[in-house]
Amino acid sequence: MVTTVLMVAEKPSLAESIAKILSNNQQMKTRRGIATNVHEYHGTLFGKPALFKMTSVMGHVYSLDFPREYNNWDAVDPITLFEAPTVKLEANPKTHLIKHLRAESKGIDYLILWLDCDREGENICFEVMKNVMINMKPQSNKSKKECIFRARFSAVDVRQELDLKIGCCFTRYQTKYFQGKYGNLDSKLISYGPCQIPTLALCVKRHDEIMSFKPVPYWNLYLTVNINGTMLKALSTRGRLFDKNKMEGIKKCLKNLTEVKIYEINTDKKTVSRPHPLNTVELLRAASVGLGMSPQETMSIAERLYMQGYISYPRTETTKFPANFDIKSVLQEHRNHNLWGTYATDLLTNGFKRPEGGVDAGDHSPITPTRVATENMLGFNEWRLYELVTRTFIGSLLPNMKYLKTDITFEIGYETFTCSGKQIIEPGFSSVMHWRSQQNENLPQIDKDKTYPVVEITSTENETTPPDYLSEADLLGLMEKYGIGTDASMAVHIASICNRNYVNVQGTRRSLIPTRLGIVLIHGYHMEKRIGLIAEGKAQFDSVLQDEIELYRNKFEWFMKKIANMDELFEATYSPLSSSGRPFSKCGKCRRYMHLIALRPTRLHCRYCNDTYALPNNGSIKLYNEITCPYDNFEIVSYSNGTKGKGFPLCPYCYNNSPIEGIENMSCNKCTNPTCPLSLQKNGMFECPEENCDGTMVLDNTLAPRYKIACNKCKLISCFLPEVHKVKLLDDLCEECAGKKINIEFIKKEGREPLSGCAICSDEINALLETK
Repeated sequence: MVTTVLMVAEKPSLAESIAKILSNNQQMKTRRGIATNVHEYHGTLFGKPALFKMTSVMGHVYSLDFPREYNNWDAVDPITLFEAPTVKLEANPKTHLIKHLRAESKGIDYLILWLDCDREGENICFEVMKNVMINMKPQSNKSKKECIFRARFSAVDVRQELDLKIGCCFTRYQTKYFQGKYGNLDSKLISYGPCQIPTLALCVKRHDEIMSFKPVPYWNLYLTVNINGTMLKALSTRGRLFDKNKMEGIKKCLKNLTEVKIYEINTDKKTVSRPHPLNTVELLRAASVGLGMSPQETMSIAERLYMQGYISYPRTETTKFPANFDIKSVLQEHRNHNLWGTYATDLLTNGFKRPEGGVDAGDHSPITPTRVATENMLGFNEWRLYELVTRTFIGSLLPNMKYLKTDITFEIGYETFTCSGKQIIEPGFSSVMHWRSQQNENLPQIDKDKTYPVVEITSTENETTPPDYLSEADLLGLMEKYGIGTDASMAVHIASICNRNYVNVQGTRRSLIPTRLGIVLIHGYHMEKRIGLIAEGKAQFDSVLQDEIELYRNKFEWFMKKIANMDELFEATYSPLSSSGRPFSKCGKCRRYMHLIALRPTRLHCRYCNDTYALPNNGSIKLYNEITCPYDNFEIVSYSNGTKGKGFPLCPYCYNNSPIEGIENMSCNKCTNPTCPLSLQKNGMFECPEENCDGTMVLDNTLAPRYKIACNKCKLISCFLPEVHKVKLLDDLCEECAGKKINIEFIKKEGREPLSGCAICSDEINALLETK
């Protein structure tokens, strides 16, 4: 009897790699599963013949959400979300992953889990088990759990529920409160996240320090000495002088002195310690500073390199190699590399000292290269990150960098001046980590017993400067210091505050500059007695969920009571909606012009009725031939997402208050009103050909003469080629498919006769369409 073993990895590429390794890439068969590929091969388990089936999930199988009745922002009071039930839904229903797992697990004897060795991976283990255990073959002498390998308890469920409830509650409340109040505020979503807001707070704190900084003038005194023809500039040992009169007095006392003598020459041996092996945070910091990569981009590339087998697991807090880590084997693989092979060979030949210090967090080994690569084997950024990891690994094994530092102190009158030089005596790790190298700072030969002529005594006036804005590397260090997020989530939190328009990344240093919205939000939270909603209770995430929810519920009630104080800050920063925008289209209620607010979220505002109407975002809004809606007399406007994107006319009132039940954000291409010339009934052509779509393909003339045919539900769109000048719908129906026929006119220089036919069945018309 052959034992059947199902093995599940976290990603398809990893499943394929593991299957190839375990099967020695011999007689392995790959077939398409319902969701992901299944790799099959024969081997042995516990000394018995076994059929191994290796497949994968694609991250989390489930996501946490509220039941459908809690998803209506207008009908649900945000505070009730704290007590609301939660449900686990399939994370990506289109992949049919649950169906896939249940199908592949039918009749299996054992389950082996190859999920990532972190909390998220552990949580995915339980998600897989939930769908697999029901189909496992019963064992006479073992429980089902004894046939599953790799499972520990996870705290992720608690974290997910807290994040969901806290984030949704605050996000919904503050978004609804401020949305529609200010014209120049991007208020489509003013999000709150338990780690996102403290991350933003660190950026705003530095901004406030810069804004409140008051520069103070100071002066530096310099002495220039002629050392055997070499001009040497020395700085006064008094340092910065904040009293100008005192500075001028010293200069006056020294101006008639023409010679200086050597007061002291000190030479000390200095050491720059080699780096610790890389953990996640240090990788993100090094890539931001040295490669100009964002933390999110770095993590994405690092995960790809890991999946391809080039580096070890990139999510780790550990910077210390375990005692049994085989450093020699890694070096052995790199000894013939054309860029750093000589360093690996020297370490193997002459020996090396294992890195000292570091932190063993008990999770994974530090990030190291696991496979040799050359530049032509990887993409541009993949190679740069791989090179950073490999050079840092080798650098952590090389000696410390050593140099001689020479300080010369000159004496003139009662004053002393000093200058320094540097001589590298052993580059150590910096020879392979070239970005950490330092240059010699040579001094001329000096005789301590001689005097030397003074060239000049000068002063410079400067001002004290504020600290720089936080760079991504600075922010990562602070997040690690204060325990904001984990090594796996820090990059996501930084990306989140950028994507929400709370901060902008600027310059090669990748400085994080808070926007007006980010600044006002944090100042508002601080007014509410510094409701830093992550700081308290984080340590209990693994235990008492109810206590945490009660804590945040109390904070939320306080926040609601004091929201007016926060609103005062918004009033001081943003313009009221009533004074924003430009006159655009007529309101169907008062027949006066509504004002278009072009900043996201795009909307129309009637100052007389004090009504605001949301419009589609990420496109242009224009008037549409002064046609009015037969339902409500509002002027029709058109939305377009460019010549290759979707476009459609819409009534602002119907878009926000659909007259047809079951249709949200109703545009004219969904409207069935038989009297309107823009409705679906008039402009619909034929059923959408996409599988599982019940939409209708509609003629889009919003950017005429660049005509398109687009589905009113899915993303399918076909664009007419530029030689088409005009497209008109005909009343005739196609004899073959019953779709509406069209008439096409061409631009004059084409010299072509008009063409009529069906866009589906006519090859001539099909040749004029480009489908996305």
